[in-house]
Order: sequence, then structure tokens, then C-alpha cells
Amino acid sequence: MSTDQNTPEATEATTPEATAHFTAPYAPLIEALTVAAYGTATATTHTPATACVLIEADESGLTLRTHDWETAVSTTVPEATVTQHGASLIPLDQLRKALTAMVAGEPKTTAARTTVTLDGDLLATEHLTVPLEALPVGEFIPAPTPAPVAAHMDAPDLYRQLQRVLPAAGTDDTLPVLTGVQMTLTGQALTLAATDRYRFAVADIPTTPHPDHPRTAPDHPLTALVPARVLTRLSKHLKTQTGRVGIAFGTPELTLTTGTTTITVQQTHGALPRYNALFPKTVDTSLTLGRATAERALKKCRAMITAKGYGRDTCVTLRWDDTGALTLAPRVGEPEDQARVKGMPLPSTPLAGPTPKDREVHLRNTFLRDALETFAGADTLTLHLREETATPGGLPPVLLTEGPHPTGEGYRHLLMPVRVS
Repeated sequence: MSTDQNTPEATEATTPEATAHFTAPYAPLIEALTVAAYGTATATTHTPATACVLIEADESGLTLRTHDWETAVSTTVPEATVTQHGASLIPLDQLRKALTAMVAGEPKTTAARTTVTLDGDLLATEHLTVPLEALPVGEFIPAPTPAPVAAHMDAPDLYRQLQRVLPAAGTDDTLPVLTGVQMTLTGQALTLAATDRYRFAVADIPTTPHPDHPRTAPDHPLTALVPARVLTRLSKHLKTQTGRVGIAFGTPELTLTTGTTTITVQQTHGALPRYNALFPKTVDTSLTLGRATAERALKKCRAMITAKGYGRDTCVTLRWDDTGALTLAPRVGEPEDQARVKGMPLPSTPLAGPTPKDREVHLRNTFLRDALETFAGADTLTLHLREETATPGGLPPVLLTEGPHPTGEGYRHLLMPVRVS
């Protein structure tokens, strides 16, 4: 005799245990689920439980947890009221879509304050009640306990400096070390560094060491290589934060704490090349450029490169004539035509050393665009050069800083010139 799978006996035998009970306003709940989703980004490559959110309701309140083996998130919902202690494991995407459907057709303000109730695996509002496909709670693999917080910094500072270094990170998975951002805590500063071999960005963030952490002295740095793609996702969360961020260095995890949220990321094995030797501490020439003018000139060059049908990696040329006047021009046309191409003037102010004359520096236009964008908000930037004889057999890199000194004032961006025939 066949068994009817809809009988109460069959349902009781196959229904996973889901025991969390709570009520919460829609807005903070959906916001918390959006943050928790950072811990399910790679879930499709793992088990079904890695695409789920573990909902824990206990005496401390409501906590949402996710863990996809690369990123783990724990976030609380202070606005929630726990009505029965317990836990439920529910596919996060299913829960978000169901919540969105339940407030469909409501004005935004009404939707935000709509009361949502979860009774085990039963989701309800005053208008709808639907069951969700819960998984056994035991299938969730908890993340390792985060290491103690080593230091704190302002969230806007971390977000801004991340946006400056992330474009320089590599995207070639055959060179995994170069797809990460090196985060190094030394004394009272966190340094971020990224490179794809053709450019190198380094940014510093002031920090406040945790008084109880044993390794925050300058001679005991803490470091982690974190996947750039993960930090790119997390920066969306950091963009909305205005308070302090805690940072902790574990083995092999790095943890960031913001408000009621803790995010733990698995490190990439290895470390970036030692970059201090790559950045010149002394230069032969320093020039100040207007950022807006440089960006406008580059846009014209990039538009002409496209109009002429050249590729995205086509170079632009910084050219100083025999009087020291500087222009930026697209490198287009046949060799005999290139000498006839005249670039847009870039007014510059010498800060140190002689103004170059009869010199050309060729840079990938996309790399220069990315570099200029990292100085957004600044009126000027400083271009530092070394003589071509300074690096026998190679081309000296171009260094861009916000302040007048080669060591930078919190940010340095190194560009490798292109050798052309």
C-alpha cells in the first residue's frame, strides 16, 4: 500500500524542527536580512544550509546568522520581540522574497512598520500567513568564534580608503594572492594595500588600539590578506555606517564589527609583495595638477580612443615639450600621425626639482582613470617622477599622492608606465 505524503503522520515525520518565535517591524528585519545575505554569497557552491539564515530567539533577543565558509555574519535585531526561545533554519532568499511579497501594495511608510511574526516556520502579517521550507537546524555549521578586537576606526574612513585601494586589486584567479587586499595593523594605523602588478595603491586609516589587546605595538604588526571581491561586497554595508568599526585578526579569519553586526572573513593564503621598496621615498620632480582638469582631459582622450576604434587598454601620453608645458593626449593613429596629435594642456605647479622637458610617459587610460577617481573630492593631486636613468633597464613608476610629499598623506597610488615603440 502506498503512503499518502499529505497525511499528518508523514508531515510530522518529515517537517524539520523550527522553534524560533518572534515579532518584529518589517523595516529593521529586512535590513538585517540584507546584511546577513553577505554570508550566503558563495552558497551555491556548498550545501543547502549555507544558503540559509539561522534565526535564534533567546533571552538576549533575536540574532540572525549566516555562514558560507568564506564569510560569516551575525547580526541582531533590537526592535524584535522574542515570544518563544528556539531556532529556525530558513533559506534566506525565500524569506526575503516572502517578506517583500507580504508588504506589496503598501505605502513605503506603512510597509516599514508592518508587524511580522515568525512562528517556527510560519511567517505571518495581519494580511497573510504562509509556511516556509525550513531545514533541520543541525545542518547549520557555525562559524569560528571571532578573535578579540585589536583596534577601532571610523567606518567612513574605512569605507573611503577601501574605495581607493580596491580598483588596484587583481582579478586573475590564477594569481590568487594578487586578488586580495593586505590589511596590516601597526600601532595606531591600519594600512590597506592592493596591486595587480601594474599599479599599487596603499591607504592608511587612523585607529585606536584596544587597551586589552596584547599585540598592537608598532613592532608587533597584525596582518591579513582578504579577498577583494568580499571587501567589495562588504563596502556596501560600510557605506551606511557612521560609527566605529572594530577589527580583529584571527587564524585564519579577519573580523569586522559594526554596531550590532559581526562579519568574519576567511583570509587568502599568502601575502602581497613587500611594497615599501617599490614606492620611492625621494623623487626628482614633484608637480601639482588640478584634479578636475586632469579628469576632463582624460575623458576627451578616452572618447577619442573609442571614436578611433582602439581598445580599452590603449595608452594616453603625458607629454612635456621643450618649454616644460604639460599635455595629455591619446595615443592613436599610425606612428607618423602620432607626432601630429596634440593633447589638452594640463597646467601644473612645480613643487620640487626641475620641470621635465622633452619627456613622455605612457599610461593605460583605464588605470589613469581609476587612479584619478581615487582622489575624488580633492582639488589637486601631486605627480612625482624620477629620472628615466633612475631604473636601469626599466621605466620609473609614476607616483600620485594627495599631499606634496612622496610618502603621501594617508594615500599613495603607483602606476607603471608602458614602454612603446
